[in-house]
Amino acid sequence: MVEAQQVGTPIDVVLQAGLMTKDSNGNFNAEGIISRAELASILVKTFQLERRNTAQKPDISVPDVPNSYWGYNAIQTVLKTGTMSGYRDGLFFPNQRVSRAEALAIFAQAYGVFQFPEENVSEILARYPDAGEIPSWARKSMATALYERFVNIEGDTNKINPLKPMTRGDMAYALSRYLEKQTRPGSVPAGSVPVESNPTPNPVNIPIPVPGT
Repeated sequence: MVEAQQVGTPIDVVLQAGLMTKDSNGNFNAEGIISRAELASILVKTFQLERRNTAQKPDISVPDVPNSYWGYNAIQTVLKTGTMSGYRDGLFFPNQRVSRAEALAIFAQAYGVFQFPEENVSEILARYPDAGEIPSWARKSMATALYERFVNIEGDTNKINPLKPMTRGDMAYALSRYLEKQTRPGSVPAGSVPVESNPTPNPVNIPIPVPGT
């Protein structure tokens, strides 16, 4: 796994680790919205998904992602490893923005979702006043992300804002916490079973998006 070499702000850490980059003007654009293609690229770099056996399978036909597209290889990797899934007619919607719930759920899937009993999931989520907005398909994955402190939370309200778009700053925070855990790994929660060692995790069942939303 990729490791951070120095302590700094989340943005400093992920830039140094090479998991995210600045734009051509030298700006990180922390408020910029993460697209599905960008999420795929970040996941491949972070979890080295190209090393998984299933990543070596033949390429998949994706009508809206030609092989000339900048994120083609990363998208092929997340699809072949089951880290992300396509939608109707085999489309990927690479430019579709992702919500915080969707991005963090997929991040947790790549990391390894703890198989908490439902009562534990409910107990974890009950700490956050807007947890009821988390889609049902993301509850267990979000519980893992929250337990592992990958989620930046509003300090004054304790909200997790699951339906807001995932920003580059949000992703930098999640990545920096992940990198921190690589240098100071914790223990698996009692009563749960992680699926981190599973080379082909089950993709999160995400509803079909409406293009342009």
